[in-house]
Amino acid sequence: MTGRITDILRYPIKSHGREAVARVALTRGQTLPWDRLWAVAHEESAADGAQWVPCQNFSRVSKAPGLQAIEARLDEATATVTLTHPDLAPLTFRPDDEGARLIAWTRSLMPQGRAASARVIRAAERGFTDSDFPSVTLCNRSSHRAVEQRLGRELSIHRWRGNIFFDGLAPWEEFDWIDREVQIGSAVVIPRERTDRCLATHANPETGRRDAGILATLDHWGHRDFSVRAEIVKSGEVAAGDQIGRA
Repeated sequence: MTGRITDILRYPIKSHGREAVARVALTRGQTLPWDRLWAVAHEESAADGAQWVPCQNFSRVSKAPGLQAIEARLDEATATVTLTHPDLAPLTFRPDDEGARLIAWTRSLMPQGRAASARVIRAAERGFTDSDFPSVTLCNRSSHRAVEQRLGRELSIHRWRGNIFFDGLAPWEEFDWIDREVQIGSAVVIPRERTDRCLATHANPETGRRDAGILATLDHWGHRDFSVRAEIVKSGEVAAGDQIGRA
């Protein structure tokens, strides 16, 4: 049984804006192109981009929910990013050499009493995904609807900050894919682990305010997981409308 890809999303700057794309070329052993290529290291972090480090080194939505409402638009040719937020004027800048402008722009979104954003860094080899291996996240819309039904309200899929969303399969079927090949477009991936969730999911992507108890809702199923983190094992093209299912 196969499903269909509904959405492809990337996050050029970790926790600082989402962008939908119609298609993407996946490369074996890599993250989704331009996904989490940059990240904002806070003042207590020694991260410099030379190697992957855990998310605790960065300013992120779980600690600063206001960041959830940022949308991004990336100009790949110039490595320029435009960010928008409902409470801020748009910002267009180059993360590689204008990081200070981003830090100033987000200052009002950062909570008091936490390590302040200090610098924007670029990943040298792979995007700053939350897994210690290069991954893409596969998100099942049926599982999303199960969470909505349990919570009793509609939710934006953007709470999950996932890469590839699909529909047409059973709720939580993606958990059965761990360590099994999955065909997605012309690419093949192997999900390696479930994606454990945090307070970032509580923040509304339209407002940046916490307004839903997602973690307690997931407890109903005996876990706090949503989506799977997959390793790309065969390069290929993926587009909205493509099939996804066990290879």
